[in-house]
Amino acid sequence: MRRWRGARLGAGVTFGFGALIASLAFAPTASAIEPAVLAESVAVDDIVEHLEALQAIADDNDGNRAVGTPGYEQSGRYVEGVLEDAGYTTSRQEFTAVVQSVESFSLTTTGDAPALTDVEVLEFTPSIEETTAALVAPVDPLGCDATAWDGVADVAGKIAVVSRGECTFAEKNLAAAAAGAIAIIVYNNADGPLSGTLGEPVDGLIPGFGLVQAQGAALATAIAAAPVEATIAVDQTTTSEETFNVIAETNTGRADNVVMLGAHLDSVPEGPGINDNGSGSATLLATAVALGADADINNKVRFAWWGAEEVGLVGSYNYVDNLSEQDAANIATYLNFDMVASPNYVVSVYDANQSTYPAPVEVPEGSIATEAAFTNYFDSISQPWIDTAFDGRSDYDGFISAGIPSSGLFTGADDIKTQQEVDVFGGVVGEQHDQNYHSADDDINNINRDVLGVTSKAIAYVTGQFAMDTSTINGILPPVAEVPAEVPAEVPAEQPVTDPAAVPVVPAVPTQGGDPAAELAATGIETSTTLGIGGLLLLSGMLVLVRQRRRAKA
Repeated sequence: MRRWRGARLGAGVTFGFGALIASLAFAPTASAIEPAVLAESVAVDDIVEHLEALQAIADDNDGNRAVGTPGYEQSGRYVEGVLEDAGYTTSRQEFTAVVQSVESFSLTTTGDAPALTDVEVLEFTPSIEETTAALVAPVDPLGCDATAWDGVADVAGKIAVVSRGECTFAEKNLAAAAAGAIAIIVYNNADGPLSGTLGEPVDGLIPGFGLVQAQGAALATAIAAAPVEATIAVDQTTTSEETFNVIAETNTGRADNVVMLGAHLDSVPEGPGINDNGSGSATLLATAVALGADADINNKVRFAWWGAEEVGLVGSYNYVDNLSEQDAANIATYLNFDMVASPNYVVSVYDANQSTYPAPVEVPEGSIATEAAFTNYFDSISQPWIDTAFDGRSDYDGFISAGIPSSGLFTGADDIKTQQEVDVFGGVVGEQHDQNYHSADDDINNINRDVLGVTSKAIAYVTGQFAMDTSTINGILPPVAEVPAEVPAEVPAEQPVTDPAAVPVVPAVPTQGGDPAAELAATGIETSTTLGIGGLLLLSGMLVLVRQRRRAKA
């Protein structure tokens, strides 16, 4: 809070400029929410208690909380119960999500080509019976559009091999399909396995696989030197599942300037998803409880627990797609929290200002200010942080597609920790930020409580800050409440004066057209000969007192 130095006037009374303005004209709305206090009230033990509940739900439901399962339904009920106990009214936004089940898949090279291990099938890849075909690479290794394949002969019937980066897996897939390829292999552009999604089943997609960077690069080199063949197969089915988002918001705050927070509640079928994304969900829950449904805030705070994130960001996109133009405009900013307690963590903020990573998406105005709220907080407590790409790879993608400012925190998934990151955050070099990502080991035993303490307090602090003031994002200032311009008389008119001697004698002085300083001096009140705007305002206030006393005496 900024503090103004007071100016000493008269008999030991000190007035600050802000206090003077409040006493004469306006006063800011009373605030019971201080960001630092809210941050301190969100305890790691409370978050872990929620995580233990989600773990117990997974344990009772085949080890997961995936979309369309009883484990997800019970996770939703748990969140709703905690919120309702805290005074919130919850609602479910129901929708249909397409879910894929892969029974089997394979990708092997033939002859002297490099052997392939750590192969992943891209989510929502279509099926293909066992097929052997030659491999082919585009002129531009990224393979994002038709121009990448210009000049490449005989693509038809072959398997495309492209690098990750710059565009989505679906865009690479459709570009290769348009050139005539029957399948696509995407190799990583960083260390670690590549597990990605094609978004949703759409016409024109071809089977897709993911490879680690080293094997993909070796494969591309081999293709350039001599013909290479591979054998592929995918057996999968897709089903439609009815599921839901959970939404709750404060009863207080202006509804046309909403601060929104979100985290996905579903896990992958392979495990309980306690970091991905129980950690974000539980932290939002603890923040909502600490804030309170009836918090004394200026801007409404809305919380969302998204369904079906793991099958293509379906829940958050469904929410945004159903917003009216005005509803979208009423959201000041969206804060996303997907994995905030990774075992081999980094502390990263979505890089809206592109200071480290060029954004492959449009960055809505106001996102930079939202990012700065987190980075300024971390700087204020000397907490190291780094950027993570503002690339739409989580539930904020739908919001930025609608032009809503966004940012958030992320402690790492399948990227490999570098020595530089170890030097800053500690941990193990050469291992994934979350070694249990999308596996059965993403459980309560592998949560990093230290980083959870860092991220949860940052989340609560920034929530409290924006709940009171979003002016850095959209220029909307906190409200002020008008108060009477005149100060009430010290002695109410209806209160009898028992001791006339106690009423000070006010000398008769001109009431209009005179010198205000002289008028005050005649009362015995000491004034300064040099008046700034603060002094003039204070002088006006003092004259009100003098004149009220004169009228009372008369």
